[in-house]
Amino acid sequence: MILLFKKKIAEAVPFLFTFIVSFITWIIFSGRFDFTHLFLGFCSCLIVVYTSGNFLIEKANINRLHIEWYRFIKYVPWLLYQVLLANFHLLYLSFHPRIKNVIDPEIFYFDTKLTRNMSLLVLANSITLTPGTITIYMSIYGKCTVHAIDKKSSESILKMETKIAKIFEEK
Repeated sequence: MILLFKKKIAEAVPFLFTFIVSFITWIIFSGRFDFTHLFLGFCSCLIVVYTSGNFLIEKANINRLHIEWYRFIKYVPWLLYQVLLANFHLLYLSFHPRIKNVIDPEIFYFDTKLTRNMSLLVLANSITLTPGTITIYMSIYGKCTVHAIDKKSSESILKMETKIAKIFEEK
């Protein structure tokens, strides 16, 4: 009986963790603290986590979960720095006197060496968050389609993939 109870708790921890992170994010970004908004946020987060919570956390391994979140938090400042650099690069492109010559949009395809769902999720979102690039398609098999505004923007994606592979200990 006690072992069954411990197993149920171990299965519920990723669900609860994902729900708490989602709900805190909802509260921070909504900026509304009345009962109606908090209740709607609570219900929305509950539905989202119930239907797709297993995408974020694959297994109930608590130690691994803490390590991944810690690594992801270490990745965020580097990502913000890359976003800042990309913003300055787009500013340069926007005010360039020969704007039609320097902007060379391209759609390119590449196979990523990342294999875990969390790594692929972070890569796809990092590409889209970085100005000048957007993820068009990414499969769970590592096939990626990306749009970039110029060659320099597309080259930064390879650095991003390497950084993510290092953080999430991929090969």
